[in-house]
Parts: sequence; C-alpha cells; structure tokens
Amino acid sequence: MHPTPEFALADKVLPAIRDAADDMVRLRRDLHAHPELAFEEFRTADLVADRLAQWGYAVHRGLGGTGVVGTLKRGTGRRSIGIRADMDALPIQEATGLPYASRNEGKMHACGHDGHTAILLSAARVMAQSADFDGTVHLIFQPAEEGLGGGRHMVEDGLFKKFPCDMIFALHNMPGFPVGKFGFLGGSFMASSDSVTVTVQGQGGHGSAPHQAADPVVAAAYIVVALQTIVARNNDPREMAVVSVGSIHGGNAPNVIPDSVQMRLTVRAYRPEVRQMLRERITALVQAQAVALRVRAEVDYHWRYPALINDHAATELARSVAADWLGEDALIQNMQPLTGSEDFSFMLEQTPGCYLIVGNGEGGHHSTGGCMVHNPGYDFNDAILPIASSYWVQLVRRLLAPAA
Repeated sequence: MHPTPEFALADKVLPAIRDAADDMVRLRRDLHAHPELAFEEFRTADLVADRLAQWGYAVHRGLGGTGVVGTLKRGTGRRSIGIRADMDALPIQEATGLPYASRNEGKMHACGHDGHTAILLSAARVMAQSADFDGTVHLIFQPAEEGLGGGRHMVEDGLFKKFPCDMIFALHNMPGFPVGKFGFLGGSFMASSDSVTVTVQGQGGHGSAPHQAADPVVAAAYIVVALQTIVARNNDPREMAVVSVGSIHGGNAPNVIPDSVQMRLTVRAYRPEVRQMLRERITALVQAQAVALRVRAEVDYHWRYPALINDHAATELARSVAADWLGEDALIQNMQPLTGSEDFSFMLEQTPGCYLIVGNGEGGHHSTGGCMVHNPGYDFNDAILPIASSYWVQLVRRLLAPAA
C-alpha cells in the first residue's frame, strides 16, 4: 500500500475528488495495464475524449497526432489557461509483478503518465460540475512526450492558435521526494536534451598488423576522453553542462580491426548559449581527433528538447496556490533544477507558464513510490492522485476567479 502524504489532512482534498477517489485509482490502474507508445495512444485518447464529452467539454481530437484537447467555458471572462497531461508509455518490459501490471508485451507506464492523465481527468470532472470560475479552461492531453516531441507536434499543429492560453501548466510525479509535496522553481527548471551520433570511419585490418590499418576503435577511445574536456575546460564551471557517451559499437572479433565505430551521445544544458557552445565544440573536437588519428568522422547532431524555462510570475502564482491552500510544509523547500528533460518546454517557449513536480515517495521500491522512473520496477503512487487533482481545481479557481 502506498504511503499517504503526512501533511495532507482529509479536509485538504476537495470533497468531490475524495468521493471519486476509488474511481480515479481504478482509472489509473486501467491505463497502467494498457500502455501505449508514442503516437499510438489510441485507446487512451478514446477514453479521455469519451469522458470529457460526457462531462460537457468541447472535444478536439487529432492535434499533434493522437492528442486530445477538452475546452470548458464558464461565464463571460476572457481569461484562459491550459493544463497539460502526457499520455504515452515506454518500450520497457514491466517487472513489478503488480495485479494491474502491463498487459502489453514490452510496453510499460514507467514514467507515471497514467497517473498524470488520471489526475487531470479527475480535475476535469469536478470543474465541469461546478461554476465557480469565470473564463476558459483548455485541458491538453499530449501524446509522445517520451523522446518523439509530441509537445512540439501539438504546437506546430496550431495548439495555441486554436486554443489560446494566457498561461499553461503541467506537473510530473517525482520519485525521491516526499509523498505529495509540491516543488516549484522559476527560470531554468529542466535541461535541454540533444542526441549525437558520431561515426568514425577508418580502414579495417588484422589485429596482428595494426600499422596496416587506420584504427577507428583507438580514435573513438581518444574522442570519448577528449569530449570530457569540453565540460571540464570549455564550459563555465558555474553553468550546468553534460556530455555523456552512452553507446559505442564497433567490431565483432578480438583479432579484427573494424572499418568503423559508432558512438551515441546525450548532451544537456540549462542555458541556450551553453547548448550552442556544446554543439560547436563537440563537432570541432571530433573532427580534430579524427584528422590526428588518420580516420574520418561524421557528426549527426539532433536538436531535440530545449531547456524547460518556467515563467517567474506564473511560477510564483502556482506556488502561492499550493502554499495558501496546503501551507508551506506542503512545499519542497530549496527546489533545485533537474537535469532531466521535458517537451513541455516547447509549449513554454510559446506561452508563459509553469511546470511543477509532486513527490512520488522515497526509498527504492514501487511500494514506497521511490523507485525511479524509466525503471521496470517503477509504479505511480496512487496516494498523490487526490491531492494533485485537487491542486488543478484550486489553480483554476484562483486564476479564473470571478471578478468581485
């Protein structure tokens, strides 16, 4: 049984959400049992769209592929906000052994998007039943957050032209933080994420006669070591930068020098200037090492997700909602930036807003909520469903409060 938030007294969860808590858990576990990969979220999108339509939302489908947007308007107010939840799963074989574990081979909700979707749907039902806000709410259910840039696809498909928002918000569960506590940080909150493929082309030969070959393995080894000097010697030590080589492939036999070696890198930064510098230095350094070692190198650099930068005013507003409602003890103090990445960054490039986190639990097991995401043993902590769903309702009530 997942632990409950110590600070979250019964009267902190909105009564309408508390009354439907069992349904919210059943929904979350149903989504968990039926994970779908990026741009394949057909069942999930059907479920989301059906529920929103039942509750009176105007439903738009197909944005960014399998995305769903539900719009609800109350009163005559012109203000509007967007709230986003991601829907996709990961290509991971689940190993939790839970009764609601994935039924889809090789697919798993290993990041909690099942929980994010259930949270926003629960809030959507309560908002539809009440008339205590004045304005427009756009609930954005996004596909393909996990690496394929569904957020970018929705923006390019006209998300904010069709559904203009004064501010936009999203949350993510976060293992390693106390159950149900909220974390906010204005400015740079998550890193950019770029992928690089380096192909080192040499001349193969027999391992007994290396002088007759141009060895791409040795060149690749020099490149790996040299890449570390970019962070150590080219980057301001006060600025975050990551260059990690996660994959090297070349050759099949111990006594054969292969023709080529391929390396794959992940590159991360908080600031756009640092991100650009890393690209320039990686490209130049790889080529210089190749020339020095008599091989050729191709650098295939993929710009992926920009850094996630929270608007300060929107973040302070979002933080004040949690603090006023739950008290300062419910907030993660001294929140620091995270080196993970999020394609909500594409939405924040277009519209001011805030991305926040909710503690999923501590420890190292799914029973405590502390198992890290993207892990076969991870599970979303159902204990945070009611408090997180209540937060979205409270945020809408604050931002779209009727004029006095």
